[in-house]
Amino acid sequence: MTTKRLLKGGTLITASETFEADVLIVGERIAAIGRDLTAPDAEVLDVSGKFLMPGGIDPHTHFDLPMFGTVSSDDHYTGTKAAAFGGTTTVLDFVPLDHPTLEASIRAWRAKADPKVAVDYGLHMNITRWDQAIYEEMARLPEWGIATIKVFMAYNGRLRLQDGEIFQAMRRARELGLLTMLHAENGDVIEVLVEEALAQGHTEPVWHARTRPAWGAVEAALRGAALAAQADAALYIVHMNTAGEVDMLRYAREQGLPVMGETCPQYLFFTEEHLARPDGAKWVCSPPMRTEEDNLALWEGLAQDVIQVVGTDHCPFFFDGTRPILYEGQPVAIPGKELGKDDFTKIPNGVPGVGDRLPILWTKGVVEGPLTPNQFVALTSTNPAKIFGLYPKKGALVPGADADIVVWDPDLKVTYGVRVAQHRTDYNLYEGWELTGFPVKVFLRGHLIVDEGRWLGRPGLGRFLHRTGYGVV
Repeated sequence: MTTKRLLKGGTLITASETFEADVLIVGERIAAIGRDLTAPDAEVLDVSGKFLMPGGIDPHTHFDLPMFGTVSSDDHYTGTKAAAFGGTTTVLDFVPLDHPTLEASIRAWRAKADPKVAVDYGLHMNITRWDQAIYEEMARLPEWGIATIKVFMAYNGRLRLQDGEIFQAMRRARELGLLTMLHAENGDVIEVLVEEALAQGHTEPVWHARTRPAWGAVEAALRGAALAAQADAALYIVHMNTAGEVDMLRYAREQGLPVMGETCPQYLFFTEEHLARPDGAKWVCSPPMRTEEDNLALWEGLAQDVIQVVGTDHCPFFFDGTRPILYEGQPVAIPGKELGKDDFTKIPNGVPGVGDRLPILWTKGVVEGPLTPNQFVALTSTNPAKIFGLYPKKGALVPGADADIVVWDPDLKVTYGVRVAQHRTDYNLYEGWELTGFPVKVFLRGHLIVDEGRWLGRPGLGRFLHRTGYGVV
C-alpha cells in the first residue's frame, strides 16, 4: 500500500520563495503543495512553526577513502547516516582511479557503496592519469551514470595531471557533455616547500598550511579558468579557500565563462592559527585553512552569489585512532591523524563535515550572518541539484519531485559537538558551538529517516543516482 503523509502548516523555503503551505507526500514523491490541503487517507503531521526545505545536497564527500596507510573513518553507511542527521539527503562521492580501467574502478566503488548508502548518492570520476585508453573510455561515463570528472593540479606523482593533459581532459569532457571539477593548487611549489620544511626540521601540523601558499591556489584557479576557456568547457572549482580565488572566479564569470565555485564550512571559520594549536592535526586538510581576511572574503562571495555552492569535502579521520569510540554500541578504532605526530606530511588530510554543514551554516550564515534563508537553500541544495544534473527531481519542493524534505525548527537551541554530530570519528571542529535552528525530521523519498533525534534509516535505503548531464548557474 502506498504511504501518504500530509505535512500541515509549515513555511516552505525554496531558493527563490518563502511561503506558507501544506505538502502532500504520496509514496516517494511530492504529490501536491498548497493551502488547506486535505487527504483523508494520509497520516497528518503538524509542522506549524517549522520550516520545510528541500533535502541538502553535498556534492563533495570522500567516504571509505584509502589514504596514508589508513582509510577515512566514515564509510558509505556511517557517512550518509551522519549526512541525514544534518539534513542532507543526497551526496556525491568520488571514484578513485585505482584500477586499470574507469569501468573497473567504478564497479569496485559501487560494490562498496551500494549496499551501505542510507541516503541517495551519485559519483564523480577522478581522472588522475591521461592516455589514449582513458580518453576513449570516458565516452562510456554517461552510460554508467557519471556526468562529472575531477582533475588535480596538485599531488605530484600521485593524482596530478599536467596542464596540457587537463586541457585535453576538459576538451574531451565538453565533447561528451561532462562537467570538469578542479582541485586548484600549485603542486610544483608545494613539493619544493615541503622538501625545504622537512630539511629544516619543521614537522608540526602548521607546516602543512605554510607549505601550501594561498597564492598557489589563486594562480591555479585562474589557470584552470583559462584552460577551460581555451577548451570551450565548463568548470567547477572545488573547495575554494582564499580571497584571491573569489576574485579570480568573479573575473572569469564577468568574462562570460561558464565557471562555478564551491567553498566549504571549514574555510569560513578557521585559520592557519588553528593548525598551530597542540591539537592542530584536527584541522589538517587540503587545501589548508587560511586567514580571517580569507574567511570574510568567502562569506562575501557567498552573499554576493559569486560562489554557487557550499559543499564539505567530508573526509574524516580519528584524531587519536589508538583509542576506540562507541559507534552504534560497538567499539571502533581506525588509525588516524596520530600517524603524522612526528611528520606533518604523514597526517591524513581531511576533516569531518557532512552532518555539520546545514546546522552550522544556518546559525552562522542566516541567523547571525549575511545570507537569506533562500540563499541558504540555493547554496546547499538547489544550486548543486542544477549543476550536477539532479534538478528538479532533487533540490526542489514541487509536485513530482522526490520527497526529500527537511523539517527545520528555527527556534531549537543546540549545543553542538561530537555528541550531537553522527560522524564516526572522535572529534568535531565545532565543539561547544551554540546553534539556533536544527533539523527535527528528515524525509528521504518520503521515508522518514530521522525523527526528533531517532534514526529510522538503514543501510541500502539510498539509491544510486544515474546522472547524464550538468547545468551552469
